[in-house]
Amino acid sequence: MARVTEINVNGTRHAIDVDGDATLLSVLRDQLDLTGTKYGCGEGQCAACTVLIDGNPRHSCQTKVGSVGQRQITTIEGLEKDGKLHPVQQAFMDVDAMQCAYCTSGMILGSVALLKSNPRPSEAEIVEYMNGHICRCGVYQRIGQAIALASERMKGGAA
Repeated sequence: MARVTEINVNGTRHAIDVDGDATLLSVLRDQLDLTGTKYGCGEGQCAACTVLIDGNPRHSCQTKVGSVGQRQITTIEGLEKDGKLHPVQQAFMDVDAMQCAYCTSGMILGSVALLKSNPRPSEAEIVEYMNGHICRCGVYQRIGQAIALASERMKGGAA
């Protein structure tokens, strides 16, 4: 695949020089020093590496940087605005929805995508949507509480 010389991450265009077959995860972490996106399984099964591409969740460990083009990539670092956490980030903090926090950035980005597509999800809808996001510490109940709290605070998803 051809070389990629530019990528749009968190609202900023970044000059890079990588083979298009490189994973988006490796470019984010190794080229742009955006280490909030985590390497989990490397097979797209755990969702620790989840980022948003044009608002849609994607496993960055399985996404070739050459397939991204000029689309907008959002990482955990891009959610806070003007020093204020995104409502989902704040809700995760408020209900203590993490232990080791290795999965947290992927969980938060998945949650942001869920609330964008369904601003008022039921508990069952949260569980179904977040299925595939693995938390080895097992704090799934608090993760669900955080998503519900963020939904309530966002008043229907307006973030």
